[in-house]
Amino acid sequence: MNKIALITGATSGIGRACAQRFAEGGYDLILTGRNADRLNAIAKEARALGRDVLALEYDVRDRQACHDAYANLPEDWKRIDVLINNAGLALGLEPEYEGDEDDWETMIDTNIKGLLYMTRAVVPDMVRRNHGHIINIGSVAGDAAYAGGNVYCATKSAVKAITDGLRIDVAHTALRVTNLKPGLVETHFSNTRFHGDDARADRVYAGIKPLTGKDIADVAFYAASAPEHVQIAEVLVLATHQANGSIIHREA
Repeated sequence: MNKIALITGATSGIGRACAQRFAEGGYDLILTGRNADRLNAIAKEARALGRDVLALEYDVRDRQACHDAYANLPEDWKRIDVLINNAGLALGLEPEYEGDEDDWETMIDTNIKGLLYMTRAVVPDMVRRNHGHIINIGSVAGDAAYAGGNVYCATKSAVKAITDGLRIDVAHTALRVTNLKPGLVETHFSNTRFHGDDARADRVYAGIKPLTGKDIADVAFYAASAPEHVQIAEVLVLATHQANGSIIHREA
């Protein structure tokens, strides 16, 4: 078999772009997501490139589903080379004291606990094989809070701490661990954040050329393709006119 990449949240945005980039780069794919139709469409695209693909429909918030999905893989498919913990989202932009508690639960369960569940399921076999690469999709939001970001920023700060902690835990092995932190990326991210308000989502990208999912996928593939003695520990990727999580220059 070719190398294998497992990508969570593969049905749109950065996850979908990673699926395409790694398929183009010769990887077979395990794709997870909650939308079976989208998963199957992406799998079909990868198979057209000659790749083998497993499409697994489940929610990373479901701890048992994460463990069962890995445990039930055919043995050949458990030899995962790259785990891309991409599944994540932001919901709302209200002040913390007016935040929606259901939104908080969803962000914490997806961005933090889902990442941990997948790591716990997959990484022990990587350690036993002394081979593997974990790429966690963090965010510039994890570096510092911005107005309205409160809980989302906290979840991405947690991603950084969890990633750094894992890198320490596997330092005695040949595993590599990367925290990939995008800035403003034009995907379905803002539509989700604003609960389907497309007009409000479009304003997020007004006056600036944002990053694309492909831009982030290219960086992930670069990190995975570095020589085995090279660990790309952390990468912050911003649009040219974005200075940090809150400073963005927009053309009138």
